[in-house]
Amino acid sequence: MKNKVRHFDYLLLGVVVLSAFLNLYLLNHAGSNEYYTVAVKSMMKNFHNFFYASFDPAGFITVDKPPVALWIQTLSARIFGLSNFSVVLPEALAGVASVALLYSIVKKKFGRIAAFISGLVLATTPIFVAIVRTNNVDSILIFVLLAAAWALIRAIDKGRMRWLVVSVILVGVGFNVKMLEAFMVLPAVYLYYWIAMKTTWKKRLLHLTIATVILLAVSFSWATAVALVPANDRPYIGSSQTNSVFELAFGYNGVSRLTGQHGQGSRGGADRQRNFAGQQNGALSSQDGGTGVNGAQGSQPQFAQGGTSGFAGRTAQFGNMQAGGMFSTGQAGPLRLFSKALSSQASWLMPFILFGIIGLTVSFLRTRKLTMQSKFAIFWLGWLVPMMAFFSVAGFFHQYYLSLMGPAIGALTGITSSILWKFYREEGEKWTSWLLPAALLATMLFEALILYQNSVSNQWIYLTLSGGLILFTVFAIFRGERWRNNQKYAAAAGLIILLAAPIYWALPATFNQTNSSLPVAGPSLSRYGGNGGNLPQLAALQNRDSGDRFWSAGKTAGQGMTGFSADRISQMRFGFSRGGGMDGQVSKKLLSYLEKHYNGEKFILAVQSAQSAYSIMLNTNYAVMAMGGFQGSDPAVDAVKLAKMAKAGEVKYFLISGGDRMGSNQSVLQWIEKNCSKVPASEWSSGSAQQAGGQALYVYKG
Repeated sequence: MKNKVRHFDYLLLGVVVLSAFLNLYLLNHAGSNEYYTVAVKSMMKNFHNFFYASFDPAGFITVDKPPVALWIQTLSARIFGLSNFSVVLPEALAGVASVALLYSIVKKKFGRIAAFISGLVLATTPIFVAIVRTNNVDSILIFVLLAAAWALIRAIDKGRMRWLVVSVILVGVGFNVKMLEAFMVLPAVYLYYWIAMKTTWKKRLLHLTIATVILLAVSFSWATAVALVPANDRPYIGSSQTNSVFELAFGYNGVSRLTGQHGQGSRGGADRQRNFAGQQNGALSSQDGGTGVNGAQGSQPQFAQGGTSGFAGRTAQFGNMQAGGMFSTGQAGPLRLFSKALSSQASWLMPFILFGIIGLTVSFLRTRKLTMQSKFAIFWLGWLVPMMAFFSVAGFFHQYYLSLMGPAIGALTGITSSILWKFYREEGEKWTSWLLPAALLATMLFEALILYQNSVSNQWIYLTLSGGLILFTVFAIFRGERWRNNQKYAAAAGLIILLAAPIYWALPATFNQTNSSLPVAGPSLSRYGGNGGNLPQLAALQNRDSGDRFWSAGKTAGQGMTGFSADRISQMRFGFSRGGGMDGQVSKKLLSYLEKHYNGEKFILAVQSAQSAYSIMLNTNYAVMAMGGFQGSDPAVDAVKLAKMAKAGEVKYFLISGGDRMGSNQSVLQWIEKNCSKVPASEWSSGSAQQAGGQALYVYKG
């Protein structure tokens, strides 16, 4: 028994417990990204929807991601019942598992202390904490890629190619979680195997060639299976223009992330920018006392020319973003990750890692050879540097994408600590012993800059600056053999002080003060209702919970997003969350009207974009057809197909917003206006047509 206790890893336990607290505390009160939650509910209905990751229960269109992570969320919902908690739980657990796995990986090469620091840094990386508490799929992707890293390192240690195969299979699984984002680790995989595998270059080349074939086979397995099914027998592939998973992978989830161009339809960038400014009487316009089916009346932000229609505003996000900044990601350039927009999410310890690179370079110049530890560090640099380069120039990404850098930042921080600590302890009279004090000072100065950039109170800034100066002074004094016993206490204090600011930035997410659709970390994120300090006018666009929701009728003026109308359907099981999620805010009059006239149609209603379908599908068992997919720009249905569906009795009611919202699918709107009759607003809305946010309900009379 004593032997077992002696070998119990309390450092691992400590970092896992901390991660579990940050990821799981109050998780039952967390919100969810409704776009994916609706899909999970639909996927629970049958295997057809489950396999394709169908957005709606009728299997009309898919979501914009491959299905693996959603499969896991669906299984969780099967076990615990559909709720915010059940769909977020797998992501939160994957976050805890990622911390434990990173600890295990680093421990084998650099020992328990470096592993502890690595796990601690990942666990407290602000954007990592924010993303794992949502049902966005990034947390599962991170875990899968860390598992791939573990298998790769095992391949090197054992000298067995089969572990390389396991590694690339896992990367292929990651591709089916979030497509090309998973391939961002491939430079690290190929480089590490090439420099670390002890065999001839010909065998290494052969191994990597075989691994590449396997990688592609696994990666494209689901896409190929979907492509082999006739289009009429499966859902339309959401966020694609050609109904193709391959186009989704290399377009919307691929090249478009770099260029910022997507969903152009037949309109130019100028049109899309004008649409972003707002469509008159669009779905998000704030109408005092409005009772139509637009967003939260009396509280939604006003746009330059009224509200934005859901699709119009969404399309602008993908229209012309080479300059960056649409999602508070800053201007493209080499210093983007150190700018106000992004530095607070994941970049706190970058200066410290830079000193670690200096230490690695010194070690190499002294020995003129790469040790296995050096090669291990190069692997993590191969993970981090390409991602830094991509995010520095990319035209379209969200702040939470930076969470993918978290494992590399954590590992390199642990490795740097080990390298600089060795210099500090063993080379007291050499210049290299100053690397650790200098690294601590530089990092603390950078952290103070981040706090200053984000307008944090002067008290925090002064404390951070003071902490840096104190650490530098203490470590400068404690250099040399005679202070060896005191150095470990200084190191412990240094670690605490170094991570104080990142932890401060991460904690608000633990207390659910974040946006569940587009999570952002930081104490300022509650300033605009959990939107991470983004501009108020972006809050409605970014939050899939609030933007273009049309089930908020019946509210009184000034009630705001947190108010509930007298018409709200009582006792909805999906509780309100300030950061997004299933709040069940439904216009009883509209729903009652639709139910009264429902005659078993496949779809109780057709809308232009997915956002307009969330509430009815979360709170009822009816299917709503999102004719244009998530943004409203997908050519999932044309006028001919819609006419056939209406004539066959599959759909009868159409909810249309004012303004241009269907991109190149204007023929669909024209067909609806020509072949359907407008329902008087008084029959389905508690107010006038103008108060209904410029929306109109049409009924097919064929």
